[in-house]
Amino acid sequence: MNPSMRRSAVLFDPHPLWLEAVEQVIGKAGVGVVGKATTAEEVLELVAEHGPDVLVAEINTEQGPGEGITHLVRARELRQDMKVIVLSTSNESQHIDAAFAAGASAYVLKSAHPEDVALAIRQAFEHSIYLAEARAVSGTNGSTVSDAVSELTRRELEILQLVAEGHTNATLARMLWVTEQTVKFHLSNIYRKLNVSNRTEASRWAQVHNLLPETEGHEGATTVRSIALAAS
Repeated sequence: MNPSMRRSAVLFDPHPLWLEAVEQVIGKAGVGVVGKATTAEEVLELVAEHGPDVLVAEINTEQGPGEGITHLVRARELRQDMKVIVLSTSNESQHIDAAFAAGASAYVLKSAHPEDVALAIRQAFEHSIYLAEARAVSGTNGSTVSDAVSELTRRELEILQLVAEGHTNATLARMLWVTEQTVKFHLSNIYRKLNVSNRTEASRWAQVHNLLPETEGHEGATTVRSIALAAS
């Protein structure tokens, strides 16, 4: 890759030694580091200043699943097309879900092999590996996922379904263990991707495209989860 065409990155971790190690690893993936931060405030300043292609960030799992990723949400508000790779010591589902809800493209454990981090970055930009399970699910009932639905993340589809069921932002935040700010962030992404203006139009869109679970049985819910997995 031509050096002038290298992607740029901002790194965040409260421990400087990790910053140095990650910089060396992602350099092999063709990514040049334009800034390193040890505090959330520094991260936002660097993202605003450099507009990087990717943010590789550690999350604080001690603050809870919703609070530990606030800086990720704010960073993506500054640069919505920026990819986010999360590094963490926690493999708990609530932390993983919270990271994806904040817009992360990949969640990598700090115990992973260094090449896994580089691979996660490459896959975030150029998807070239497809898992058999995801491909099988995408063909459920012989249906083809629409372009609009395929653009939604698993968490965005989940929020769309819950919004269509009539839940408020405050209720969604409690149900998903995230902040209301995170819910609003995802709703804005949903509206943009579906080309709608508000939750009423989004709910109608979900109904028209059969994304709501049936009132009896679980067939509808299964379909929604299948589409979500295929689009994630």
